[in-house]
Amino acid sequence: MAISAGVGLAAACGLRVFLPLLLLSIVFSFDIREPPAGMKWLDGATAVVLFAVATAVEIGAYYVPWLDNALDTVTSPGAVVAGTISVAAMMPDLHPAVRWSLAIVAGGGAAGVVQTGSVLTRALSGATTGGIGNPVVSTVEWIGSLLLALLALLLPILAAVLVVMLVVWTIRTVFRWRRRRREVIPDASAV
Repeated sequence: MAISAGVGLAAACGLRVFLPLLLLSIVFSFDIREPPAGMKWLDGATAVVLFAVATAVEIGAYYVPWLDNALDTVTSPGAVVAGTISVAAMMPDLHPAVRWSLAIVAGGGAAGVVQTGSVLTRALSGATTGGIGNPVVSTVEWIGSLLLALLALLLPILAAVLVVMLVVWTIRTVFRWRRRRREVIPDASAV
């Protein structure tokens, strides 16, 4: 259950970096769950306020034309780090070496794949609508992040299934995009 919840939170970090960490901090602050040793910094009013401010700034910044695409450069590695932290925070009973190894692979991987899908979706929206459709994409992303994070905390198995579906969809989309790109741009070695 803990791994499912962590992976769900990690995938939500792939859509918005700080929103799942805000919810996780709230869960720890209200003693719904106990943070593992070394992660007490996620617990308390200071963490909640800082993550709330970061979440508001991040969500707002994605509504600024062209800044949303620039933010992807910063949020892509940030999503992987936040996804790793989310998984590690949900597994307090494991040995630290096992917890962090699993967190890096499962959490960082899930967040990275979902972030890749998000970046590609925004790029496609920007290319086809000149950036006018990007606020719609941004709205879907932050609402999706909120719903997925809440689902991960309340129904972790369902969240994990949803994450697997999201990851498969993203990977298939990337491969389709690459195949189409190869069809449009002929191989230089064939000339």
